[in-house]
Amino acid sequence: MSQALLAGLARTTQPRSMVRRFLALDAVVTGANGLAYVAAPGPLGEFLGVDRGLLFELGLFLTAYAAGVAWLASRPRPSALGVKTVVDANLLWTVLSVVALVAWLEPTTAGAVWTLLQAGTVAGFAGLQWSALRAATP
Repeated sequence: MSQALLAGLARTTQPRSMVRRFLALDAVVTGANGLAYVAAPGPLGEFLGVDRGLLFELGLFLTAYAAGVAWLASRPRPSALGVKTVVDANLLWTVLSVVALVAWLEPTTAGAVWTLLQAGTVAGFAGLQWSALRAATP
């Protein structure tokens, strides 16, 4: 990804700030998703065609994960290992989402679309975070 595109998306030309902003955006989106799953697993489960217990547990996991990513984003210089771990976790989430959709889940149409959109968004975060980390690493 070009430096100009990254800078435009992050609204900064400072590579370390780009990393922090993409981590923070990931934390906000993931945290909101997790909190929604915790707060309304029944209605969301019915709408998405996913078991409410699974949604609740995923919500707890996502909320905790988002807190960890937010903590990393709050560091003046997030560690490269920490950022790489987030990138790897995001890529794993993407793959597992698609595998679950194909092999295990039987969601509604809305649930299938949501799962694919969520997987794509998480993959996008991984790409942005990795590109920003590469720009910030001499």
